[in-house]
Amino acid sequence: MSLIPSFFGNRRSNVFDPFSLDVWDPFRDFAVSTTRTPETSAFVDTRIDWKETPEAHVFKADVPGLKKEEVKVEVEDDRVLQISGERNVEKEDKNDTWHRVERSSGKFMRRFRLPENAKMDQVKASMENGVLTVTVPKLEVKKPDVKSVEISG
Repeated sequence: MSLIPSFFGNRRSNVFDPFSLDVWDPFRDFAVSTTRTPETSAFVDTRIDWKETPEAHVFKADVPGLKKEEVKVEVEDDRVLQISGERNVEKEDKNDTWHRVERSSGKFMRRFRLPENAKMDQVKASMENGVLTVTVPKLEVKKPDVKSVEISG
């Protein structure tokens, strides 16, 4: 129990406290899930960045050592983007002696719920140097037509 009074309640969970341990995540409501099963646990921490530009939502995923054939990008009807893949275990030779195995293998899957302004039918994906880039264009925001009205009198 702290001897210093806190005006904002619990010091460790206050959004307005610069020393708070909780970090506000603006995309917390958009992420659907990180699926954790025995098959996907090895790759569950696949890092994915999501940024929004004026024109699109851009996702970048680190998938080192994977070929584009081993990665799958899918779009579901209810605005869900799913990125998944699998890294296979290296084939063992009976004469090999392993001293250390640190590289993960197995499946991974990440799902993101996209906002209403996403053009789900125009999603593009590319892969270069172990980084998958998925671009989801945004709908253009139509500016309201402003008509000037002449004042009589």
